[in-house]
Amino acid sequence: MEPRLSVVVPAYNEAPNLPTLVREIEEAVAPLGEPWELVVVDDGSTDDTPAVLDSLGRSHPSLRVLRFAGNAGQSAAFLAGFAAARGKVVVTLDADLQNNPADIPELLRQLEGKDAVLGVRRRRRDSALRRLSSRTANAVRRGVTGDGLADVGCSLKAFRREHLLDLPRFNGVHRFFGTLLVWKGCRIAEVPVDHRPRRAGEAKYNLRNRAFRTLLDLIAMRWLRSRWVRYEIER
Repeated sequence: MEPRLSVVVPAYNEAPNLPTLVREIEEAVAPLGEPWELVVVDDGSTDDTPAVLDSLGRSHPSLRVLRFAGNAGQSAAFLAGFAAARGKVVVTLDADLQNNPADIPELLRQLEGKDAVLGVRRRRRDSALRRLSSRTANAVRRGVTGDGLADVGCSLKAFRREHLLDLPRFNGVHRFFGTLLVWKGCRIAEVPVDHRPRRAGEAKYNLRNRAFRTLLDLIAMRWLRSRWVRYEIER
């Protein structure tokens, strides 16, 4: 059967977390009783991620793996996953286990009558500096984009897939999926979700490698907003 739900996860050097991640997603989604698939995009990992995914694929028939020839970044991984997804509903989350797959059923319930549901991390299990930088970035983003969203940095989201297929393709776009859908006039809900400490592996983003890129992305989004096409058909 064609899956109704596609869970899309980018993974870069997350080998220690993948067995738990696949098991927890399966435990959250399988009881829903609908056909589903898990699409993991290996973003050019240099650790044991490819071997772990191959092993998991033999025991988890719902798992599909896309493997990049080299590291292309989280935005590319999400966009490739969206293109490969077969479900009409797409759920996204990170591979580092900080997002809790147990929240997926609630996101799907909230999706009724909506185009997207965005997770908002409660009781974040990050360092004080990381939390402060995130709050600052969210406030600046809201001022620049006018999207009114609380936490675009949370990867745990649910979408109607048709809204994901015409997104702009640039590095950093994954931070603005919700923003772009707001600009499209989509019906969006935000719901609180769990946030857990990282158990294994290393964080891929920090203040040093994210601040300048985020500033450039915001400049690009400000320009894009000024050029956004808007019209209303009278008849």
